[in-house]
Amino acid sequence: MFHTESDVVFVKGLTVEAVIGVYAWERAITQPLLIDIALETDISRAAISDDVNDALNYKAVCDDVSAWCQAIKAQLLEHLAGQIADKLLTKYSCHKITLSIAKPTAIKQAGAVGVQITRYATVIENKPVVSKDDDA
Repeated sequence: MFHTESDVVFVKGLTVEAVIGVYAWERAITQPLLIDIALETDISRAAISDDVNDALNYKAVCDDVSAWCQAIKAQLLEHLAGQIADKLLTKYSCHKITLSIAKPTAIKQAGAVGVQITRYATVIENKPVVSKDDDA
């Protein structure tokens, strides 16, 4: 499923209704977004303890991403994806995020259009620093 050498917590097919788009009519409505997220993190502690407090909480991730999509009201999917990835890296214990956001109703002739990005967190003096690396 994922091509990675580390553990992954993922969300596939999160549906969020949000304001997204550049045209005036798009700014006046909500549109469905389909979001896939892969958060590369170390799950070994949770795997041993079987304690949710040691796990990356994917319910919280879904709630946060939904709220951020609705609050940001981006014009471009690229902007929305970058903002969400940066917020996830800041809030959650993960070292790499791959995020895709699709607009399934944007182009009548296509099943969906969208973007996919990858972002990395780097630790400098015990502080996470977000670095950017597009995989679009």
